[in-house]
Order: sequence, then C-alpha cells, then structure tokens
Amino acid sequence: MLKLFSSKKSPVKKQPIAVVSGLPRSGTSMMMKMLQAGGLEPLTDSIRSADDDNPNGYFEFERVKQMSAGDRKWLDEAGGKVVKVISYLLEQLPTDRMYKVIFMEREIREVLASQKKMLVNRGEESKISDAEMEAQFREHIKLVKPWLARQPHMEVLYVGYNSMMSDPNPLCNRIVEFLGMPLDLEKMRAVPNAKLYRNRA
Repeated sequence: MLKLFSSKKSPVKKQPIAVVSGLPRSGTSMMMKMLQAGGLEPLTDSIRSADDDNPNGYFEFERVKQMSAGDRKWLDEAGGKVVKVISYLLEQLPTDRMYKVIFMEREIREVLASQKKMLVNRGEESKISDAEMEAQFREHIKLVKPWLARQPHMEVLYVGYNSMMSDPNPLCNRIVEFLGMPLDLEKMRAVPNAKLYRNRA
C-alpha cells in the first residue's frame, strides 16, 4: 500500500529582525550608527537627513509609523537587518516574527533637555510642560518594560546610553553576543563620541 505524503511544505523559519528602540532622544540613532559601523545593514529610507541635533543621521524608516494603518509588508525585507522603532510603536510589530530588541535607556532629564533643544533648533515649542512630559515618559517606561517581558516573540537587551558614553567596551561585547552576529567590535566602539554628549543631567 502506497503511503500518502502531504504536499504541504514546512513553514520557512523567518530570520529575526534586529530592532533599536527606546524613548525619542535616548540614543537610538547612535546605536543604529554603531550597528551599521559594525556591519549590520540598517533599514532606512534616508528621508530625514543628518543635522546639528543628530550629526550622524537619524536612521529612520517612515513606514514604521504606518504599521497601525496595516503597512507591514516592509517587514519581509527586514530579516537580518536592523530597524529603528520607538518604544511607543513596539506593540504594532506583528507577532508572527521574532525580534531582538536593543532598548536604549537614558536619564529622563537628559532626554527632556535634548528634546527641548531640538525643538528650539527647529523653531518649535512643546505643547505640554516639561513636568507633564517627564511624567508621561516615566509612566510609559513603567508600562512598556513589563509588556516586553511578556512577549514570547521578543528578546530584549537594555543598554544604558550614559554607560555607553562612559565605557562602550563591555556593552558592545554584550550587544554582539545578544545579536549573535559577527560584528566589528572595534568600529562599533569608535562611534560613541563624547563631543556629541551635549545634554547631561
């Protein structure tokens, strides 16, 4: 008697997507630059060019902001690359893929100072007070961390911006080990620049 074999193919295992996340102005662009220097290809559209606030570039990908509207097709080309997704949009990432999230942490008051300076440089003003914004940021971080811990499709490595600026060596080693990729450590370590650390608590 002939055995019947199913013609259905086994699902292809999707390559994990590296994600750099965190609050705005928390060092996400610096981390993207480090990973690019180390040899990891960034997924970016280069629409937002470098300026005085981010001399090394922003590394943004505008379609990330369209995930809530259903635009997720771009994830098909993100495997094995790194993309920046601010922490407020992490929940929009579909659960049918695996992500390695490098979450940047920075002193909240430095984040606020950096953001305020950027708005001044653009001739804009914040619609809420510093105190309100600080409270919102702290509440968001308080909620997003336990949420991340509950996501089986996400692995997370928390990286302190302040620690990275003072001693990048141990953190770079941890990042390479976390991603499991043969990145160039020497080039990664060369990216953090004390001259660009301009908003200190």
